[in-house]
Amino acid sequence: MNRLKSVFISLYMTMLVAGIFYSAFRIAVEGPTTAWMGLAIASIVPGAFFMRLFLAPVARTGEDLRWMPLLGLIAACISVTLAPNQPWALITALLNGVIGPVIYIRWYSRFSNRDTATLAAGQQLPSFDLIDAQGKKVSSKDLSKGTTLWLFFRGNWCPLCMAQIQEVAHDYQALAARGVRVCLVSPQPESNTQQLAKQFKVPMEFYSDTNNAAARKLGILAEGGLPAGLQALGYDSDVPMPTVIISKAGGEIIYSDLTENYRLRPKPQDFMAAIDAAGL
Repeated sequence: MNRLKSVFISLYMTMLVAGIFYSAFRIAVEGPTTAWMGLAIASIVPGAFFMRLFLAPVARTGEDLRWMPLLGLIAACISVTLAPNQPWALITALLNGVIGPVIYIRWYSRFSNRDTATLAAGQQLPSFDLIDAQGKKVSSKDLSKGTTLWLFFRGNWCPLCMAQIQEVAHDYQALAARGVRVCLVSPQPESNTQQLAKQFKVPMEFYSDTNNAAARKLGILAEGGLPAGLQALGYDSDVPMPTVIISKAGGEIIYSDLTENYRLRPKPQDFMAAIDAAGL
């Protein structure tokens, strides 16, 4: 299923770009009253949504995003109104503006059958090994001698993950004042992690999860979850599902966020509230 999702998101992004450029060409040739104006609007609306994720620090979005397919439907109606005898303009507008967004919102964004019991509050965090910035193996037990925040992220390619890390960095001092150790974990190449770490002036700790061994042990691995084509940049095809865990000394979990929708992420204020509620 994840491999179908990885192909879908890459194909859909390609369709949006193609729709924008092709409709721009047809509008330049035929004028603004062409039926391809509908395709332009239907492609630009979701295209702008994705562009905003990459250009602005957006750590979460609305859950339903109903406005996106609604605007796509309006765009399709524009195509029919301007030129009812051009069915391909209508079909492509429906694909880019309605069908694509509905699949993205209702299917691609969601994780099905995610295990929420293993890492629930009150459970003991399973032990696992990571690789630190110096290339040395380190045990989760060694990192759990106090309150530890574990943030598993997919990689530098994921804009919502990057925005979430920025939020944690912004509130790092509040976490540090509570004695929290912040450990950020990803399976991405070490060079990518080092590049990311240089962006922050707070001492968050970055660790590599080689071959997703920790993610697999914790039950948070999405096999084949990387968008198709990004393997060419050195990323592993398997990625962790976005996960935040807070454990206290000894490894007991006091908080976990196992989101079922990759666009919905917890806020750092949620972390602080859980730590304060546990009296740590």
